[in-house]
Amino acid sequence: MNTETIIARKLLQINAIKLNPQNPFTWASGMRSPIYCDNRISLSYPEVRTEIKKAMADASKMFGTIDMVAGVATAGIAHGALVADYLNVPFCYVRSTPKGHGRQNQIEGEIQKGSKILVIEDLISTGGSSIEVVEILRNEGHEVSGVLAIFDYGFEKAKENFRNCGCKFISLSNYSALINEARATNYISEAEEKVLSLWNNDPQNWYTNHFES
Repeated sequence: MNTETIIARKLLQINAIKLNPQNPFTWASGMRSPIYCDNRISLSYPEVRTEIKKAMADASKMFGTIDMVAGVATAGIAHGALVADYLNVPFCYVRSTPKGHGRQNQIEGEIQKGSKILVIEDLISTGGSSIEVVEILRNEGHEVSGVLAIFDYGFEKAKENFRNCGCKFISLSNYSALINEARATNYISEAEEKVLSLWNNDPQNWYTNHFES
């Protein structure tokens, strides 16, 4: 079994990912979706947490030499720290906005000039928050090797955004692997699989087309 399938199975087993085509979730953006992903739940399961940590450490080799790990606040912080500890490299994390008091830091931690930094994120939808962190680090004169995430939805918009940013992006698992695993284990029916595929092809209009047409 490959890494994509293993991680998808683990996330389903601990309910870090929930699928509900009949009663869609509402994301923070307001978009209605048949999937909800909260990889922070994996932190409460040592076996799964360790599986993700080791898989990320292995995947980090695809970015070449890594001198430091940066977590995307907030969900990427814990996983980033775990990976940095496993690789025995320094760690920092990056806020979306500077802290409103004290030193007003946006980057928390010390970065040596010339360090090759791997950015860790838990989940990629369009890639906006991760790319924002990449740009923050670059604007401070740092070198970003790429972004490594636990899971991504496989949106074309994300691929386009990372290409435009000139940043390499890898995820341990993805929507396609998840749906294949969910179907193979009878977590979803064949009819539900079709509905879930329609969402992935057109997430913005899926709810209107499927429920309101």
